[in-house]
Amino acid sequence: MSAVLGLTDKGDFDWVRLRGLQYAALARLTFNRAYSHAVLGILVAHMYLEIVGPLWIGLWLAVLAVVHIRGAMVDRRFADGDRRKITTAERYQQATTAFLSGLLWVVPLLLFAPMGTASDSSALLVMVMILMAGSVYFYTTSPISIMIFTAIVGGGAITQAALAGQWSLIGAIVIFMISTTFGTIEVARRFLSARIAEDCITEKDEVVSLLLREFEENEADWLWEIDPLRRLRSVSPRFAFALNASEKEVEGQPLLELIAGDNWESGNFPPSLHDLAERLRNRENFSNFFVQVTIQGIDRWWELSGTPIRDERGKFIGFRGVGSDVTEQRESSEKIAYLARYDTLTSLPNRLMLTEALGEALQYSSHWRSKCALLMVDLDRFKAVNDSLGHMTGDKMLAQVSSRLQSLMGDNAMVGRLGGDEFAIVIRDASDPNFLRGLTARVIQLLSEPYSVDNHTLYVGASIGSAIGPRDGRSVEELMRNADLALYRAKDVGGGEHCQFEPALHAIAEERRQLEVSLRKALDLDEFILHYQPVVDARSESIVSFEALVRWNSADHGFVSPGKFIPVAEDTRLIVPIGKWVLLQACHEARNWPDHIKINVNVSPEQLLEPDFHQDVIDSLAASGLRAERLEIEVTESIFLRDATIARNALEQVMALGCSVALDDFGTGYSSLGYLRKLRFSTIKVDRSFVQGAAQGSNESLAIINAVVAMANSLDMTTTAEGVETSEEAELIRNLGCDKIQGFYFGRPMSDSDALKLFKDGQQRKIA
Repeated sequence: MSAVLGLTDKGDFDWVRLRGLQYAALARLTFNRAYSHAVLGILVAHMYLEIVGPLWIGLWLAVLAVVHIRGAMVDRRFADGDRRKITTAERYQQATTAFLSGLLWVVPLLLFAPMGTASDSSALLVMVMILMAGSVYFYTTSPISIMIFTAIVGGGAITQAALAGQWSLIGAIVIFMISTTFGTIEVARRFLSARIAEDCITEKDEVVSLLLREFEENEADWLWEIDPLRRLRSVSPRFAFALNASEKEVEGQPLLELIAGDNWESGNFPPSLHDLAERLRNRENFSNFFVQVTIQGIDRWWELSGTPIRDERGKFIGFRGVGSDVTEQRESSEKIAYLARYDTLTSLPNRLMLTEALGEALQYSSHWRSKCALLMVDLDRFKAVNDSLGHMTGDKMLAQVSSRLQSLMGDNAMVGRLGGDEFAIVIRDASDPNFLRGLTARVIQLLSEPYSVDNHTLYVGASIGSAIGPRDGRSVEELMRNADLALYRAKDVGGGEHCQFEPALHAIAEERRQLEVSLRKALDLDEFILHYQPVVDARSESIVSFEALVRWNSADHGFVSPGKFIPVAEDTRLIVPIGKWVLLQACHEARNWPDHIKINVNVSPEQLLEPDFHQDVIDSLAASGLRAERLEIEVTESIFLRDATIARNALEQVMALGCSVALDDFGTGYSSLGYLRKLRFSTIKVDRSFVQGAAQGSNESLAIINAVVAMANSLDMTTTAEGVETSEEAELIRNLGCDKIQGFYFGRPMSDSDALKLFKDGQQRKIA
């Protein structure tokens, strides 16, 4: 009640604004209030003019007029009350009008009524009651003024009735005053509630208007509205901009015709446009609906939301919604989707798309009881291209490879890139074995033809492993694993071949896996031992050195051939710690031999790529006490295929310590005389294949050995012939001019204790 009367401001409302709204309404009621007081005042003057006299009546009317004129002036000041704060002084000024007006109406009740008749008094009382009741209307927005006016005038009426002895009338007046008071409070409360509701609605309207204004000003979003005939109406500036036209040009135009473009005449709409037309026809709500539109010949993508609108009688009057141009986002999404399924370098399907295609091929073969196939294609010697010419040249070559592969594909096959230089071909229907054989042959032949990249003529080959579904696997994972095993087999046999999956390959792969597991524990379990094969002087046949050969006696697999575990160790880089152990152990055991006997230690390319390889050599020499001149490092030509610069630097650091370096298996790999020019080897070892060829009378082998010996002599290097097994071969090698000989004829690999016995027995010429 105190809040309604304006005595306190309770509740979470903007009372400053609400009071302003209350008092602003007074300006609209000023005339009505003044008019009613004037009319009733004139009636009172007419009733008591002759009794009271013109002077007093005139004076009373004049004062009443002044009070209400002043009140009107005060009320008009509140016309802008809804836009400013109403001060306490202004409230007092407004209440003063009710106070003075009430006092003036007490005058006729107490002074004029006693002079007149009873009927005049009754008429005067009725007019006063009318004023009291009317004040509820006249001062609706200022209930405190009503209370003041009612209290003063009601008090005067009660006094006049008491003087006349009309006690029952007093009771009626009191009841009327109470009713007026409660009516005032209720009317004021409703008025205030209405103002609060209006204020909330106004605020919401302002917020909505602000949001709509911001929405319209956004460069990507707009409002749209159509009538029941799907014609545009109330076209917003942003929507007109999206249509690339002015508001006047598109107002009243059919929406679908505008966004269909040239397709409108032919009726060849995108499916999304058909869906939009169907939703509009069915008067359905839709949200975040993507539509392909054509705006003046340019294809765009819009995202639309819309809802049907109806009038107050429920009649459908059109659609209203929001929209935005999402062409850029759509293109970005499509690009992301493309990148997720296609290889960026070759534009071929990637692993994800290949696995999906293979899964579909398996479903197809299962449904039609046919066969599908997966071919794994890996390039041979591609790493040499990358290492020698760089990855940019390699990438250009891969692009040519992908083009050649794509040219061989038809409707029945899909080629993709798995990564690196590995590709895959999915054959949907491989029921015809001739098709599979023919395709693999064409792939190997086409990929083996020369490539021209940046003025370089390059040669690579291709190896293929294949698996047939569902025979070799009923799932994508099984087929890919089995095709990969077949590819591994094709690479093992030398490359340039096609191998089909066989169940035995699983056993080989499992054996390799188990070997790897055991190999990782072999060093800790001390399962490695070293054997030594003597190298003798070709003339005197005295021992000049031993080659250290690592052997593995596994607790799980027994004695394992080096031909099995060395490739596994190199693939897993376990060769690095194993090679470090071999180097240290060989130096320790060679320390027990005569000072002129050297120890030859084979070093893997993986070891040479380690940045601290020379430090391993230093540590081994220091720990064993072996002189550096007695250690000879043996390497193969393959060290120069990975990173020739790092390998050469590592060997130069080793030679700077005083160690010598031998080039093993010369002539069987990627031989280049440039290696011999850039790095001074102490020894060149002739491979056993040339020795056996020369013993069998091969002119090519004889010519190669003669050339190697002559070249080594001119470069101040020694030569060692490997694989000599008979006296005839030893005599032939001696006559060809080789400096040293190694082979079973002079000794098989032996333990360190057996090697030490050779010197105690006086260096026997031949060991059985």
